[in-house]
This record gives sequence, structure tokens and C-alpha cells, in this order.
Amino acid sequence: MTVSFISTMRRALIAGATATLLFAGAGGAAAAPLSAAPAPAERASAAPAAAHSPYARLRPLAALSAERLATGDLVAAAKWGTGSPIDDPARERVVLDSVAEQARRLGADPEATVRIFRDQIEASKIVQRGLFREWDADPSRAPAERPDLNEVRKEINRLNGALVRAIAASPQARSAPYCAPLVAVSAARIRYERHLDPLHTVALARSLRSVCG
Repeated sequence: MTVSFISTMRRALIAGATATLLFAGAGGAAAAPLSAAPAPAERASAAPAAAHSPYARLRPLAALSAERLATGDLVAAAKWGTGSPIDDPARERVVLDSVAEQARRLGADPEATVRIFRDQIEASKIVQRGLFREWDADPSRAPAERPDLNEVRKEINRLNGALVRAIAASPQARSAPYCAPLVAVSAARIRYERHLDPLHTVALARSLRSVCG
């Protein structure tokens, strides 16, 4: 999975010119030269198109997935040393039932939403297990304070709602042939912007596995 994801990112980056057209929602239109600055009126007319471009629809899925993964660090810190298992089927069922219901209210596909959230949950487990291994190997790196897991879950619930809305807003982009390259480019950019380490990079790839349907 990871090798495949990295290969997809490479193909997407090599095809940068094509991706640029898609980011702008230009379809088959030619891209303007970099030296040609658009006039104010042109910038104003381009803004709505960019806001509804495939890239603009798909990037929030990667960005929110990265935010959700960051909460995995807090969940791991809350569970560390308590004997609480990383796998929590009861909690997972609550999350999946909740996002399915939210998807129905928004007119989105609940099955696709649940499929994406299963990947989100598994990605969080990758982070938690990875951190547990690091802390076992070097206890000096273990967290000195234990977050309140209930408070962490409030933040997770907030991100879940935002992610369900992003899924509901992107059915066409997620089913299009260009979905995988654009998601890969989004993930690569977010990895760079957030300075993700190898553990969180692998987890981000896992979290996005089912975004493109």
C-alpha cells in the first residue's frame, strides 16, 4: 500500500502540468504564462472556478485527515501506561454509526463515508502503535502528562463532522479518474507543510486509501 501510494505521488508530481490545469478547474484550457499576471477582473472571475475545482474539493479531505491523525498522538498519550487497548471496537462502532447518520442527513453516500472513516480509524491506530513502540524503546520520549481522553474525543468529533461535510461536497471529484493523482499531490503538499515524520506520512497514506471511489 505504501509503495503504491508513493508511486502514485511520483506519477502525480511528474504530471505537474496536467495537475495544474486540473487545480484551476481549467479542463482543456491552456494555462497562462507565469509572467502574465491576470487583471483584477480576471482574478475575480477565476476565484469561483478555483473554489469549485477538483483540487479544491479533494484537498480538504487530505488536510482534515492530517489534523485527525494529530489527535492520534493525544489518544496514545492518554492511553499510555493505563493498560487501555489501542483497539476499541465499541468506540469505533459509535464513530461509524455517527458519521453514517451525518452522511444521510447531508444527502451523502453513507457506505462511502463509513469506508473512508474505517481508513481514518486504522490510520490513527498506526500512529498510536508507532508511538507506543517508540516510547517502549525509549521511555524518556514518553509523554510526561496524560491528556483527558474525553476532551480529545470532542476534538475528534469536531473533525469527524468537518470530514463528513468534505466527503459530502466531493462525490464527483472522488469518483473521477484524476482523483488519485490529486489526492496524492494534496498529501505530498500537506506532508511538506506539516513536516510529517515517516510514521505520520505512512498513516496519512492509509487514511486516504478509500477516498477515490
